[in-house]
Amino acid sequence: MTPFEAVEGVAVALLEDNVDTDAIAPLDVSRRPDYARMLFRRRRDAARAAGSTFILDQPEYAQARILVAGANFGCGSSRESAVWALVAFGIRCVVARSFADAFRQNCLRNGLLPVEPAPAAAAAFEQLVTAAAGQAYFGADLRTQVITAPGGVRFGFAIDAHERDALLEGLDDIGLTLRLLPQIEAWERRTS
Repeated sequence: MTPFEAVEGVAVALLEDNVDTDAIAPLDVSRRPDYARMLFRRRRDAARAAGSTFILDQPEYAQARILVAGANFGCGSSRESAVWALVAFGIRCVVARSFADAFRQNCLRNGLLPVEPAPAAAAAFEQLVTAAAGQAYFGADLRTQVITAPGGVRFGFAIDAHERDALLEGLDDIGLTLRLLPQIEAWERRTS
């Protein structure tokens, strides 16, 4: 997977609770799905049909790199394609009040940083993203474990040390196993 260290870019606010993986990326049975097009496809299509524009199709959010969501983001199924769709669109970090466990794990396996700030920090960050309306850059730095807003406003977040290291090094489960393989082989030689 692609290593993650930091990202800077436009942040888009989708401040809803319980956003289901099926809403993020509806099932696509084609042999070669276009994951970027799948991202919130039903909502994008419904907005177009109603004569409006879904937030991710608005010009100011075309290059969004950070998605800011409500509680229990990525609930529903454990569909990994929801993460693939976010990454294909260009999103590298999701800041949410909480994540569904399977979705959070899928983020970590695919180089997408899930950030769950403390409640007061989440509320303040959401307000800053909403006020910026796509006209300012925000950031997320995994090394320092900080998300930033315009004007240097900083909010810390916690992440498990092993998860942090895996994201920084771009290691999924297979990569982590391969990295440990020499240690496992040495242990087997000592114990046989």
